[in-house]
Amino acid sequence: MERGSPDDEWREDCAPRRVLEIFASKWTSMILHVLATRLGGCARTGVLLRSLPGISKKMLTQTLRDMEASGLVTRHVHGTVPPAVDYTLTPLGRRFVEPIDLLYGWARGNADALDALGSKRRA
Repeated sequence: MERGSPDDEWREDCAPRRVLEIFASKWTSMILHVLATRLGGCARTGVLLRSLPGISKKMLTQTLRDMEASGLVTRHVHGTVPPAVDYTLTPLGRRFVEPIDLLYGWARGNADALDALGSKRRA
């Protein structure tokens, strides 16, 4: 693949592929969205768990660790008993909220298309 060629835009480390890697887990986008739109950018683990029906505590913890390693959230442990942990969106994490909001808005406005897609996939 030659640099600057149209194929170069789709190389393995291209921006579209890298952004899709971040959102390979459905929970990453949902956690970012909930933190930003419902929880003011910062929340404790238990609050996040209650705000995301269907996620297990293990999956939440694993996803938050991955998000922290990627620089999307920061983790702050309070010196209390039992320990309380806050997760806060980083400036980088906030940058990812805008496209998520656009996608979620589109999904809400096109639920009928998603329903039709689901019925065709099950048939």
